[in-house]
Amino acid sequence: MATGLFSLSAGMDMADMAWEVKCREEDMKQRALENERRAIDDARRCVDEKAQQLKALSHQAALIAGFSMIVLVEIQIPNDLNPGLLVTFGCATAGVVSLMLIAMLNGTYILVAILRYDCVKRETPFSDFWRKRCESDWQLALKAFGLGVPLFLCVLGIVGWVVFWDHESGRIYAAALVSSIALVTLMFWFAHTDRKWGHFLMSPEAKLHNPNAA
Repeated sequence: MATGLFSLSAGMDMADMAWEVKCREEDMKQRALENERRAIDDARRCVDEKAQQLKALSHQAALIAGFSMIVLVEIQIPNDLNPGLLVTFGCATAGVVSLMLIAMLNGTYILVAILRYDCVKRETPFSDFWRKRCESDWQLALKAFGLGVPLFLCVLGIVGWVVFWDHESGRIYAAALVSSIALVTLMFWFAHTDRKWGHFLMSPEAKLHNPNAA
């Protein structure tokens, strides 16, 4: 009788241990599944954040490039315009369009690349993918945009002289007024916006945070 009770108790203990092991294994599987889902969500969140930044940069660059092209095509250039002013106007306008195209095209290519990133398999962590494949082109796009905006303001100042060149009576005053407004805006840009946000976006502090880093 005692032997039977002992065997029954040992059997129940073994069953309890087997049940605990099974529960522990299921718990570990559930945790691994939750970690995997969290990693996928983090990767998708990083892709979405970078995509929004790239879209914003590309749209603004395309807008400024379009304005510059309209100015270059639609403006009426006087026949007796000073050759030096004419060359300066053409070079500045072409420079704005070129810089903004660099920013727009780089942003577009990077956007296509990150949207093709596989957030499920993640053969390479997104932070490493961005640092190796995209960071240098992103920095180039930011630099081109940062140079194109003040150059665009310079074009605005030159346009004042081109447009009012035939108005001899008020040419100096009108052109000087437009140039002064462009110059003040340019100084404000460098003093506040570019110095603060331009330097921040180029700094390591603004780089993509790696959630998997220790």
